[in-house]
Amino acid sequence: MKRLMELRNRALYCSFCAVALLLCSTLVFAGDIVHQDDVAPKRPGCDNNFVLVKVPIWVDGEEITEFVGVGARFGLTLESKEKRANQIRVSLADPPDCCSVPKNKLTGEAILVHRGKCSFITKANVAEAAGASALLIINNQTELFKMVCEANETDVIVGIPVVMLPKDAGKSLKLSMSNSSNVSIQMYSPHRPLVDVAEVFLWLMAVGTILCASYWSAWSAREASIEQDKLLKDGSDEFLSKEIRHSSGIVDINILSAICFIVIASCFLLMLYKFMSHLFIEILVVLFCIGGVEGLQTCLVSLLSCFRWFEPAAECHVKVPFLGTVSYLTLAVSPLCISFAVLWAVYRHVSFAWIGQDILGIALIVTVLQIIRVPNLKVGTVLLGCAFLYDIFWVFISKWFFHKSVMIVVARGDGSGEDGIPMLLKIPRMFDPWGGYSIIGFGDIILPGLLVAFSLRYDWLCKKGLKAGYFLWAMLAYGLGLLVTYVALNLMDGHGQPALLYIVPFTLGTLIALGKTRGDLKHLWIRGEPDCRSCAHVRLHSDEKQPSKM
Repeated sequence: MKRLMELRNRALYCSFCAVALLLCSTLVFAGDIVHQDDVAPKRPGCDNNFVLVKVPIWVDGEEITEFVGVGARFGLTLESKEKRANQIRVSLADPPDCCSVPKNKLTGEAILVHRGKCSFITKANVAEAAGASALLIINNQTELFKMVCEANETDVIVGIPVVMLPKDAGKSLKLSMSNSSNVSIQMYSPHRPLVDVAEVFLWLMAVGTILCASYWSAWSAREASIEQDKLLKDGSDEFLSKEIRHSSGIVDINILSAICFIVIASCFLLMLYKFMSHLFIEILVVLFCIGGVEGLQTCLVSLLSCFRWFEPAAECHVKVPFLGTVSYLTLAVSPLCISFAVLWAVYRHVSFAWIGQDILGIALIVTVLQIIRVPNLKVGTVLLGCAFLYDIFWVFISKWFFHKSVMIVVARGDGSGEDGIPMLLKIPRMFDPWGGYSIIGFGDIILPGLLVAFSLRYDWLCKKGLKAGYFLWAMLAYGLGLLVTYVALNLMDGHGQPALLYIVPFTLGTLIALGKTRGDLKHLWIRGEPDCRSCAHVRLHSDEKQPSKM
């Protein structure tokens, strides 16, 4: 049975570790926006802040849909309240690019134009001179474009609001205008709160997940150490003590495997970027459900086994085809876990499906952190260092090679018809008028969580107190690093940020600096165990060899 558990745990580890590394960025999006601020900086008359703009569409006095655009660097600023925004009738430009005086008369109407040969400023000046009260420019691509002033344009004075809509929104609006002669719009830009409650709950969720997983991992390590002490005290061979650890299903990663994980994750990420489709998302959903079922089952069985009412069911086993020997408790829990995952997969598009996704995701993360262990600080440094570079490359540097951020495109699920891939914890933004979700990738919890769990195992084996140990400071460092990530996210106007860019220096730097100060760095770096004088099972082994020193 133990051998079966080991193989099953190793399969879980191999299947999901690379996938968990797939998303290592905390990402919050309001849309993909292209900009040219580097070639056209702010100057008088062209110094508006870029804002997202809500554009409700009214047909024959009834609101039918709402689009999201982006305001220009120039022009009149928009109202922030919907009730203060006036309804404006929309007309098509003639010519469509509005690079010359329109043939149709505009009396306070909003004019809908296409991107053409002339500049945005020229379009705005022509539309304003013709009597238009607003200018809507349809982009020639699906994303939004930040409209700036060109370098040779000076003394910019535009007295009407200018907003860009994505290509699909413009197409839909034109279709509505062709079917009805009475189409009007509103334009307003509500302010986004500096901090949303969703970010607070997501921070607590991530920190709490690592906290629970770390204590479970340390408790398992202490139980294994006690069992090993008993064998050594009885004079058992050292090989038996190693076999206990090996058969427990725990996997200690090494430097080579840490590097391989990053390489595999990069290849998988690039494959998803190139071949992203609805089918790929469905495959990821199936993989996520399998891992979620395994994680939820493991967590529930371990939790219920702590109660004496379930001890008989946990200790009695039966052979099951294709599965081998399993406990009665596992057989009772498994159908519930499978049903829960299937229900989430079927109804994952409903508004409250994020709850099921978070439950499955947390169970999977906790189980992975209990199975996979960092043996010493050297391996942890290599793993987090590689993940640190991985995160930065695929969020920022990949734009230079692929013209888009690969990590952002994959996380958002572009081209798949889905809201994003399931390997995320997410909470809807509750007080944000723009809606959306605050999300965090599994990698941002699993990777630093491995190091935090290692620090708690070290403290327990060394019998260190909370303040004198490393776990408390590692947890504080992780929480602070994640907090800084959200601060940077808000300062960057909601654009995706690589979370490990902030989390890794905080957690890894804290452990290295603290270990150096306390003189434990050598043991943390190489052995991953306390000094022989304070490690119980090593002391017992030493005492047996030298009884005269007792």
